[in-house]
Amino acid sequence: MKKSYASYFAALLLFGSNGLVASFIDLPSDQIVLLRAVIGCTLLFALFFLSGQERTALGHRKDLLFIALSGAAMAADWLFLFEAYRQIGVSLSMLINYTGPVIVMALSPLLFHERVTWPKLAALILALAGVFLISSQTSAQSVNARGLLCAGFSAVSYAAMVVCNKKAAKIKGMENAAVQMLFALLTTAVFVGVRRGFSLAVTGREWIPILWLGAVNTGISCWLYFSGIGKLPVQTVAVCGYLEPLFAVVLSVIFLHESMRPLQIVGAALIVGGAVFGECRRLGYA
Repeated sequence: MKKSYASYFAALLLFGSNGLVASFIDLPSDQIVLLRAVIGCTLLFALFFLSGQERTALGHRKDLLFIALSGAAMAADWLFLFEAYRQIGVSLSMLINYTGPVIVMALSPLLFHERVTWPKLAALILALAGVFLISSQTSAQSVNARGLLCAGFSAVSYAAMVVCNKKAAKIKGMENAAVQMLFALLTTAVFVGVRRGFSLAVTGREWIPILWLGAVNTGISCWLYFSGIGKLPVQTVAVCGYLEPLFAVVLSVIFLHESMRPLQIVGAALIVGGAVFGECRRLGYA
């Protein structure tokens, strides 16, 4: 269990740095998603084959179907979210996107027969309040219907990704992550190919952040993420997932020199405090 927690939190930290890395790449959002999927998929399959792990996916067709759906949902989450960044800004997009865990928690009793306890519910409310405080203190952004719809669809896609992956219980670890990334790549490639073709104009200095985003923030982080959540309760994944926007804020303050206002600090404390409270109660420490 401790290893699962460590993998999950490391993945959230890497995911939280996506905005920082992407700020060095001057490409359309869907092309950034395509490149990270190509590199991430290549790395994950290389690691999987080098590890010598048994290939089980073809022997569990029902689980493979759920991973395929989860991969498509992950691609949709990225595509919608990156487009929302451009339309309504990062802060509001992240706020709406992170209603996805609320959807997961609401569905968990029905789909996974997990009991919604009051500490877990309280923790989720605290985390939501923290995200609202952090986002409310950012600079005002122009809001349009397209951006709001993209952010909303990203939240639904996030929830679908987690739910479908949890349904694929028999395909685990690196194989799970590699197969899911393959379907995410296929989904993204179809979208980009139909929308604008595959002509990319990448400058030499952009390749380093692109390779980092694809190999580390996508390949390695997805492996860590799906290795971790497979052994964690769905509600734990939902609540602790709010650490990702917290990491994003902290990294932007440290490396991009963005100011952090008092209410943002309170919001960060609510996110961490909510996650810690929910987990301590679940484990019997509080």
